[in-house]
Amino acid sequence: MMPDSSSHPQRIGFLFNHDELHQVAHIAPIISALQRQAPGARVEVITSSDRQAEAVREFLDLACPAPAFWSIRPHAGTRLVEKMLGNMIPLNRLSSLKRSSDLFRQFDALVVPETTTTFLKKNGDTDRPKLIFFPHGAGDRSIGFSPEISLFDYVLLPGAKTRDRMLAAGVIRPDNHRIVGYPKFEAYGDRPPVRLFDNDRPTVLYNPHFDPLLSSWFRFGEQILAYFAEQKDYNLIFAPHVMLFQRKLLASVEHRLLRFRQRIDPRYATLDHIHIDTGSTRSVDMTYTNAADIYLGDVSSQIYEFIRTPRPAIFLNSHDAEWQGNPNYEHWTFGPVLDDLAGLGAALAEVSPLPAAYRQAQTRAFAYSFANDDPDPPSRRAASAIAEFLDLP
Repeated sequence: MMPDSSSHPQRIGFLFNHDELHQVAHIAPIISALQRQAPGARVEVITSSDRQAEAVREFLDLACPAPAFWSIRPHAGTRLVEKMLGNMIPLNRLSSLKRSSDLFRQFDALVVPETTTTFLKKNGDTDRPKLIFFPHGAGDRSIGFSPEISLFDYVLLPGAKTRDRMLAAGVIRPDNHRIVGYPKFEAYGDRPPVRLFDNDRPTVLYNPHFDPLLSSWFRFGEQILAYFAEQKDYNLIFAPHVMLFQRKLLASVEHRLLRFRQRIDPRYATLDHIHIDTGSTRSVDMTYTNAADIYLGDVSSQIYEFIRTPRPAIFLNSHDAEWQGNPNYEHWTFGPVLDDLAGLGAALAEVSPLPAAYRQAQTRAFAYSFANDDPDPPSRRAASAIAEFLDLP
């Protein structure tokens, strides 16, 4: 029997159900803010790994009551099958959702940073729990505006760009969303840069995505590492999307493509002007986007975190995209786009200092992507939106 919300406090769960930690900072700052906003509600945390639970706790305000933590796990057989399939299909996440459906039905709402959770709407009670979505990033890829988003009951958004594209795609309605800003900036944006190299050379961040079609790693990665290894004008941070090196075989459901990931030659890690990080917490806490002088990448939403301070950026068109005028590649207007690496040296020289046209494009796009004109921090705005949607006391 479902709890009677008229006589019991509403229960709101913050659900973290991903292999890695890159989604945590997008909604974890809202937890304590919601406790302060709605003290009559029960705010709880659900994680699928001890690492997630530990990461979430770092965001909690110790002045607030400690929320209850729940742990969900996939079936042991599912873990084995996913491993045998090269971790290319998120079977663990789906299994955790299915095995925990009885737990989820005890909640009035779940706040989530990814769309796999819509499995609960497709395969269970459509009324309980309500699903509240905050996207983990503010990028331009088409996957960020997929039909699954229409299954959410309420959507929190970082800025007008995401709202406009979701409305155009028909995946949100005028009455089921709220622009609240970007909690990740609240958590990490103002930390001072970390000094990673013992020299004063400009530092390039190479940040390829993991999508096997869109990522520049598969076509250009080895050449890029070799290029920077053999020169002495720049430092290089190689910090790809954390999922690139978590799987040997990478799959794109959107583009129906499989690719094996290449290994990294260990000699690059021995060079004092190259820093390699394939998945530490620094890859997800803006350490590298804050520390770099120049961005080199393809389609990662981290470019939008990088241009919080306008800086030079270079993009790699490794899949022959017809990108001009395509909103899925809007970020490629922030700097030169290379179809091959022959022009990399010239591009690096030409983008510093940042040309005015690129600076204007970055500044305009950042303002459109993030709602930063409200004196309230994003976590508080998000908490207020959730409380209003759920009519919390």
